[in-house]
Amino acid sequence: MLGGVAVGAALGVLAAFLGQVRAPEGLLLLLILAGGVAGAFTLSRRILHVGAGTLALLLSLCLLTPVLRGPLNALTLSQPPQRADAIVVLGGGVQCGTRALEGSSQTRLLAGLELWRAGYAPTVTVSEQSDVFSATCPKMSVIEREVIQALYPQNGPQVVTLTNVTTTTDEAARVRDLVAARGWKQILLVTSPSHSRRAAGIFASQGVTVISVPAPETRFDSTLPLPSDRLYALQTVLYEWLSRIKERVGGTQER
Repeated sequence: MLGGVAVGAALGVLAAFLGQVRAPEGLLLLLILAGGVAGAFTLSRRILHVGAGTLALLLSLCLLTPVLRGPLNALTLSQPPQRADAIVVLGGGVQCGTRALEGSSQTRLLAGLELWRAGYAPTVTVSEQSDVFSATCPKMSVIEREVIQALYPQNGPQVVTLTNVTTTTDEAARVRDLVAARGWKQILLVTSPSHSRRAAGIFASQGVTVISVPAPETRFDSTLPLPSDRLYALQTVLYEWLSRIKERVGGTQER
């Protein structure tokens, strides 16, 4: 049973990191208990060990070789920027406790502002997250507006807020409405590289054709020279794959 608990704890930590689960403590506890129960019986213990061993081999392959370069590149849609009516900066998250933008949000916003400063479009959109996950969390759009105001106290971009969004589909729907109301013809879409192809597809499903101009990847080196880079790349690839699977089976789409 102790061996099963140890395997369950290891699987829980791996799941919490790679799956970016929203309640890692609960999942960790469940896997610890399940591992302990499985370890108490011969057949289930063998199944647990074989499964954990197979997973360890696959994880080692991903960590020791750059095998994820292909899958990672397949997630990215990068196109040359063109003159447009608006730059849509997709939300990446906010740290509720520190009231700071997550790294992906910061990078996307700065990339969008670089496009504005280069004269590609006069308008930048920011996203206001809904209260689905935390009603007490500061609004991402408010923080982003503060960043823009601090960087450009005068003569900054026109900023439009996409209100009450939970997923990329919500953002695409808000932009679709703006396209109809304002007569926008061309949109520059800024998000993380690994999210760019899926995001462009979601916007296309809403009838909005975009030019995908991803922000730089800052979480890891996309050439995957180090095991740490490959570990974060594995997290990213799994998240995007699972998001696609979840969408195809009719589940709630991820951000």
